[in-house]
Amino acid sequence: MLALPLLMILLQSPVCLSVTVSSNKPNVEVHEHSDAVLSCEFRTEKDQSPRIEWKKKGKGVTFVYFNQKFTSSYARRAKIEGATLTLHSVTQKDSGEYRCEVTAGEDHVNLGETIVTLNVLVPPHVPSCEVPSSVFVGAGLDLLCKDKLSVPPATYRWFKDNKALTATADTPYSIDPHKGSLKFQSVSKTDAGMYRCESSNNVGAPKSCVAQQLKIIEYPLNMTILIAGAAGFVVLALFCCICVCVCRRRGCCKKSDAKPYNPPPPPPPPPIRNLKHYKQTQSFMI
Repeated sequence: MLALPLLMILLQSPVCLSVTVSSNKPNVEVHEHSDAVLSCEFRTEKDQSPRIEWKKKGKGVTFVYFNQKFTSSYARRAKIEGATLTLHSVTQKDSGEYRCEVTAGEDHVNLGETIVTLNVLVPPHVPSCEVPSSVFVGAGLDLLCKDKLSVPPATYRWFKDNKALTATADTPYSIDPHKGSLKFQSVSKTDAGMYRCESSNNVGAPKSCVAQQLKIIEYPLNMTILIAGAAGFVVLALFCCICVCVCRRRGCCKKSDAKPYNPPPPPPPPPIRNLKHYKQTQSFMI
């Protein structure tokens, strides 16, 4: 019997609702230079004219829409309907996290927000290709290719004389399709040719750099002799070092304890007489 009066009181009492904010598409992906619609829907308890703000989160938080107008960087390329924001001709710089905030001052809980993430897709651009003009036979070689602008990141293919290269266990090179590198452990004369790289993703048509000539040249004779002589000198010096080390370990290079032989000094010369002071003391007459 007591439950019925309590139920009647609850039904007659006002329901306290707060402002609610949501998005029917929290993740938006669009191609570069197209329009991006960032959905924001709200419902309030009492306030029929709530304050609407849009902010973008990056290194800091910047206003997009504030005090019923767009900030300077969005003024000519954005519009708002209700709380839904539309950006025209977006670029990669527009990618990021956006926050829609609705403030209803007359509601019990007067602030609500939702987050929408925008990802601007960028087709492949012409990649930069690093191909040397010449390299010596037997040298290692790295060819590099990079497209820094495409979103999602591009994958790469290398071509030689307009034929796609495919790396296998038997080929003298390796290819990294994600880093864009083509590596040779040791080049030969058959590796000479025209090389180019192609970048691609799922957004647009592939793009290729201009083919560049790679020449494989032999070492000149004097260079070969110089290298051979230097290698021989290094081997000889290494052999001498090894011999000295072995000799010291075996004691062959220790100093002898015997004293060196010193010959006796020569005898002194006979005295020289001075004839000026000579006096005759005896007669030689018989």
